[in-house]
Amino acid sequence: MNQWKNFSKGFLKENPVFVLLLGMCPTLGVTSSAINGLGMGLATTFVLLMSNIVVSLVKSAIPEKVRIPAFIVIIATFVTIVQLTMQAFVPALYKSLGLFIPLIVVNCIVLGRAEAFASKNNVGSSAIDGLGIGLGFTFALVLLGGIREILGSGKIFNITIYPENYVTLVFVLAPGAFIVLGYLIALINRMKKN
Repeated sequence: MNQWKNFSKGFLKENPVFVLLLGMCPTLGVTSSAINGLGMGLATTFVLLMSNIVVSLVKSAIPEKVRIPAFIVIIATFVTIVQLTMQAFVPALYKSLGLFIPLIVVNCIVLGRAEAFASKNNVGSSAIDGLGIGLGFTFALVLLGGIREILGSGKIFNITIYPENYVTLVFVLAPGAFIVLGYLIALINRMKKN
């Protein structure tokens, strides 16, 4: 029961984007569309889940002096798997996400969960934590990307919502990411106070 509390905590109360303000580089960089947000979120979720499991399994075998480099090697292994899989099976998404996929290795969300949680807890709890944080990150990216895509192109997931005559181009450009993210964080903070 306590393990599932960690899952919902990572998804809602400690959402990496809206509450902890972590992982801002991919959050702002890839969320020009909902599909990009979904792809990046699922890739990061896979890396979080698998690296948390492996770190939890091998934590006692890693010497204290090389703990962080060992965690980075574990994370880099799963990022490489994601990168090669995306390149082979979804090349358009891979091309769209570009450099942000290899940067998952140094994403503070992934390394932070390996260090703060997986290295101190059992495999089950670590897996649930990774899944909760990863899905919370995915939710944030899809929400941000979806809002930007609707406002900037009149579509979401390539489904036309309203004609392009009424779109505001700034929302699919870099400043739009800051504007939408700022409003979403303000809205979430307002909802938490009530």
